[in-house]
Amino acid sequence: MAMAMSLLLLLALLSNTILLASSHYSSSSPTTPSPSEWRSARATYYAAADPRDAVGGACGYGDLEKAGYGKATAGLSTVLFEKGQICGACFEVKCVDDLRWCIPGTSIIVTATNFCAPNYGFPADGGGKCNPPNAHFVLPIEIFEKIAIWKASNMPIHYRRINCRKEGGIRFSMDGAGVFLSVLINNVAGAGDIMAVKIKGSRTGWLPMNRNWGQNWHINADLKNQPLSFEVTSSDGLTITSYNVAPKDWNFGQTFEGKQFLS
Repeated sequence: MAMAMSLLLLLALLSNTILLASSHYSSSSPTTPSPSEWRSARATYYAAADPRDAVGGACGYGDLEKAGYGKATAGLSTVLFEKGQICGACFEVKCVDDLRWCIPGTSIIVTATNFCAPNYGFPADGGGKCNPPNAHFVLPIEIFEKIAIWKASNMPIHYRRINCRKEGGIRFSMDGAGVFLSVLINNVAGAGDIMAVKIKGSRTGWLPMNRNWGQNWHINADLKNQPLSFEVTSSDGLTITSYNVAPKDWNFGQTFEGKQFLS
């Protein structure tokens, strides 16, 4: 009897050990966030002849084709743009079921790259499509026509945030003059948008950078003639550190590639 009790006690202890180990493993393992819930908005398009988003834009990405975003982009209204915080985030968009205009069973994935400015000369429900409190997407016509017939014009849609998938690492494009350094950060996977950046030279500690506009981040510091490292924190709270991304002899006008978030 004593031996049987001892065996039972040993099995219980082993079982608890396995459960604790399993719990520790799952809590420390990275998980991929599930897509957010579908929300309602409206979408319009701009014609291919309109160069508004080909170069420039409120996120600072410049030439969207060269930056790797192509035409799968969107300008967002005030309530969605979040003063540029949202730049780089990815959305899945689909037409609300309407047999007249929707292309059934289709959806598109777009990246936030621009701002649809409000027009307060019109009411929000009468011409001011990007005025608060409207949630509105402005899409290239080539992308719009993948989910709806162009005659739909101002179309009801559903959208949700999803993880971004990117090829290669996060890109850091250097600009500025003297001790003023501005860095455009793009090609960000995972959440896609950035909420904090730090930079470190070989002769400095970690220095916080400030958002200038869109995903352009700046700092006033003498960082020339030293390799540079970056710490990037995305909107979901994850942080990735890329050491010695820029070599000692880096210069303005150059672009460097660092590590990448999981997507």
